[in-house]
Amino acid sequence: MNRTFNVAVVGATGLVGEAMIEMLEKRDFPVENLYPLAGDNSAGKTIFFNDHSHKVGLVGEFDFSQVDLALFTAGSDVTAEYAGVAADAGAVVIDNSGFFVNDGDVPMVIPEVNPDALIDYSLRNIVASPDSSTIQMLVALSPIYRQLGLRKINVSTYQAVSGSGRKAVEEMAGQTAALLNAREPVTDVYSKQIAFNLIPQVGRFEDNGYTLAEMRLIWETRKILGDDQIQVNPTCVRVPVFFGHSATLHVEACSPISAYEVRDMLLDAPGVEVLDEQTDGGCPTPVTDATGSDLVYVSRIRDDLDNENGIDLFVMADNVRKGAALNSVQIAEILIAQYM
Repeated sequence: MNRTFNVAVVGATGLVGEAMIEMLEKRDFPVENLYPLAGDNSAGKTIFFNDHSHKVGLVGEFDFSQVDLALFTAGSDVTAEYAGVAADAGAVVIDNSGFFVNDGDVPMVIPEVNPDALIDYSLRNIVASPDSSTIQMLVALSPIYRQLGLRKINVSTYQAVSGSGRKAVEEMAGQTAALLNAREPVTDVYSKQIAFNLIPQVGRFEDNGYTLAEMRLIWETRKILGDDQIQVNPTCVRVPVFFGHSATLHVEACSPISAYEVRDMLLDAPGVEVLDEQTDGGCPTPVTDATGSDLVYVSRIRDDLDNENGIDLFVMADNVRKGAALNSVQIAEILIAQYM
């Protein structure tokens, strides 16, 4: 008889939590009992899974010894307070808050890139899922890294408002409606108006002038690839798009490379869709392609005009799905298939 698992989703009523529950159902994850959990503001709500209603419980009152897996997507404060509690109770925690990025005994995993790192999950019963921008970047770049190595990654991200949660989506929608009706937009989630605008800041500023989102791209890339020598130069920008992060990448390999070779590498890469027609409308966009998809899209693959080791690409993915929910569920699938 096939084994089933009790699963908790912490942050079940948020955008990513809802997507996680959708993914568990869509991918026929062997769930025996589902425990949706949230904070005071959302506990008591009802969610549906496999045609049954489930009342959302209060995370602070939950006994994690009841579950085999706990998927955390409620932010670093909640992770800091409850992830260790869950792990100590025997649940395997999969967290996407970024709280464990610098913990050497917590593996950080992208299943298409470094699934073997899960062998260390039992050190603390915790696995970290990286930031959505890191996921899409490394899903696209790992085939190049494995074959040729990478010296440097220059990356600029264009991040959708859904990366800040449901309130940010509602804020941009409300601002758009207000502006189209000649009314003053209300700003709460972001420091400035985001509708018809962009904000060159994602996350708080660190002491070195980079934002937390930018530093996560550096830390997570080095941790996932196991390469402290790789140089990552990031700039992260919030843009008025509801769903779908994008990024421009200029990378320098350790030996000569061509756009033709990169296309060939990526055509068979897991989780990647190459859409790179050099015609009007021949490239994917967040709205027409990435939103609602589980793939990482790659386009604008070009040779560096001055460096035979350089290549340019444009990548995008649905930040809520592959950038968060799907990656966590994929980690869970590998854990139950190979380790638990």
